[in-house]
Amino acid sequence: MVRDARRQALAVCLVAAFMSGLDVSIVNVALPSIKEGLNASEAGLQWTVSGYALTFGLLLVPAGRLGDARSRRTVFIWGAGLFTLASAACGLAHSMPMLIASRLVQGLAAGVLNPQVSGLIQQMFRGAERGRAFGALGATIGVSTAAGPLIGGALVTAFGSDHGWRWVFLVNVPIGLIMLPLAHRLLPPPTRPLPDPPPPDQALRDRPSPERPLTDPPPPDRSPSGRCSDGRRESVDPVGVLLLGLGVALLLLPVIQQHQWKGEAKWLLIPAALLVLAGFIIWERRYPREPLIDLALFAKRSYSVGLTIALFYFAGFTGIFFIFTLYLQNGLSYTPLMAGLAITPFALGSASAAVVGGRLVTRAGRRVVATGLTAVIVGLAATMAATLLVPGPGVALATALPLLVAGLGSGLVISPNQAITLSEVPPEGGGSAAGVLQTGQRLGSAIGIAAAGSVFFGSLPEGWPTAFRHGLLVVVLCVTIALTAALYDLIRTRTTTDQP
Repeated sequence: MVRDARRQALAVCLVAAFMSGLDVSIVNVALPSIKEGLNASEAGLQWTVSGYALTFGLLLVPAGRLGDARSRRTVFIWGAGLFTLASAACGLAHSMPMLIASRLVQGLAAGVLNPQVSGLIQQMFRGAERGRAFGALGATIGVSTAAGPLIGGALVTAFGSDHGWRWVFLVNVPIGLIMLPLAHRLLPPPTRPLPDPPPPDQALRDRPSPERPLTDPPPPDRSPSGRCSDGRRESVDPVGVLLLGLGVALLLLPVIQQHQWKGEAKWLLIPAALLVLAGFIIWERRYPREPLIDLALFAKRSYSVGLTIALFYFAGFTGIFFIFTLYLQNGLSYTPLMAGLAITPFALGSASAAVVGGRLVTRAGRRVVATGLTAVIVGLAATMAATLLVPGPGVALATALPLLVAGLGSGLVISPNQAITLSEVPPEGGGSAAGVLQTGQRLGSAIGIAAAGSVFFGSLPEGWPTAFRHGLLVVVLCVTIALTAALYDLIRTRTTTDQP
């Protein structure tokens, strides 16, 4: 593909990533309107938010593998079309069951769509160009998630509480209708990608790596239809898909539904999930054809450490918006628009730093991520101090600068970490590897919201500002664990490099 065509294709991918990321957080500010408009119960509102996260996580790895084995462009188009239809169904829902069902389908479509974006970037770009492309993707993810409450608040304000919540979903429809023909025209057709040349300075992996590059045999030639050179059609490992989907669902359900499902029996689903996932690993090791996940990737420090950082960082990253929105709207009676504006500094910082991070990662590697995580912790600590000094309605102004600092740090985490994590993944496996990474992000988001929310609600008798600060402590703990993983990688790298 020529340079301009690749940029246009990247733009299409970024629009898709923005749409799916936006719907993670845009709904939060519309929940009061949904409750009033559809006479929704608390359980119904919880499923409107968490159902999307649940089904989003189920198909990331299988859809990534399907795109690798068949055609990323085709899977992208099907995912984008389904997402557009599901968004329309959400906006036109006349009852809570219809809205919940549509949100579940919307999450499935997002899970189909997202791995293709990372896989296409792996396919289209190499070296420093790939770092910059992931920088743009990181900026998009950061802006979409952080700007969701602002955009949602603006829509609810513009169209009123009766119909504004519908436009929170319907806004995706015209974007999707424009994107679909562009995707068909601009995204690259399925081809066997060329192998990655080794980075000239090995800086992307933050070391002259002692690890050998992947030595797996080259993949069989694939035609655009997904057939191997011997005429076989590549397997997408249906048993592996079933085991992984069941394991992820069992792991997520008790976390997402901890407040709705009374009693302690729900936590038995977690050991059941671990057993199913253990069965999945055994199956993958013995699967005679190309497995759903290349387990050899986890032996590579760049991938395993990056996955750990993504899991714990997203546990903190997503929890910030959940508890801050609750504090502002319910505790301080902010309007949806004002609550969204209060989070804007984080979004602006994240977007601007992500572009810079994508350019720096090829030279500084994991140091960029560690610097970003440190900035996030400093910014959130300053945010807690600001709410202590200004506990009243002026909290939005008092937290603007600390949130900007945290946002700048966030921009140095998401896209550089993704670039480093996938740096040793061959392009032909980019979709499924990215699917595993994004599944970790979704698991982290669900766990983080549940943990921060539980501490937040448990501290409400002490007052809204105290509850917010206690919830932020959970967020800071998660980010600190991510920083510990990054520092471990840096120390191991330095130790290995210093050895004769």
